Amino acid sequence: MKTDFWYRFFRNKMAVAGGGVVILLFVVSLFSPWISPYDPNAINLSEVLAQPSPDHPLGTDQLGRDVLSRIIWGAGISLKVGFVATGFSLFIGVILGALAGYYGRWVDAVIMRFVDIMLCFPSFFLILAVIAILEPSIWNIMIVIGLTGWMGITRLVRADFISLRERDFVQAARAVGAGDLRIIFRHILPNAMASVLVAATLGVAGAILTESALSFLGIGVQPPTPSWGNILTAGKNNIDIAWWLSLYPGLAILITVLGYNLLGEGIRDSLDPRLK
Repeated sequence: MKTDFWYRFFRNKMAVAGGGVVILLFVVSLFSPWISPYDPNAINLSEVLAQPSPDHPLGTDQLGRDVLSRIIWGAGISLKVGFVATGFSLFIGVILGALAGYYGRWVDAVIMRFVDIMLCFPSFFLILAVIAILEPSIWNIMIVIGLTGWMGITRLVRADFISLRERDFVQAARAVGAGDLRIIFRHILPNAMASVLVAATLGVAGAILTESALSFLGIGVQPPTPSWGNILTAGKNNIDIAWWLSLYPGLAILITVLGYNLLGEGIRDSLDPRLK
């Protein structure tokens, strides 16, 4: 089965491209102290808004800081936000979805009505409201994004549990006296992990995009910490004379989100039993 998965995955050129982008981002974020040509926070007032050149391949910002260095360091911030926020969403979504799908009846009704209530609120505006109340920081952003992104995962896991809870292997586990928690986490959940993996991959892309939007609005990662969103803010303020401040971080966000989406779609297609 694993061999079939990898065979189908590597036949999907878009999925392989997305995986390559994700691996490249990991490498860049991991080795950013060594591959970054400058200190991302080093101010050089003699090179304010310098155009791309051999010394500064992507130009400099309004304080003379090297844009390439800030984009490289910003990759680590984006990945950290994406993975931690998605981790929060997965934890909440998997637990609630498993309980709703396994027990059904009033447990399912209560959890799903709560999901419906949460879906009534536009997630981004809910995040804006919470961040406006709390002090803007990277940890607050990760927690808030995670606490507002679990509803889709809950529905997905619930659907998988409903289809799996009456299977023969679950009935066999009950017959030998296995408890509910053992059945949920040892027998059913591993068989639902394919959907969770796809949702997690796509969730990372959504979290990175949300963080960039919040930083662009000035209530996300705060300067001088480099973030693709706050580099875009500087680009907005200098769009007439410094096009590179908008183009390059925008391309970084585009390529990253596209890479995770292609990887998620590729994993989903490779796990689809109809393609076997």
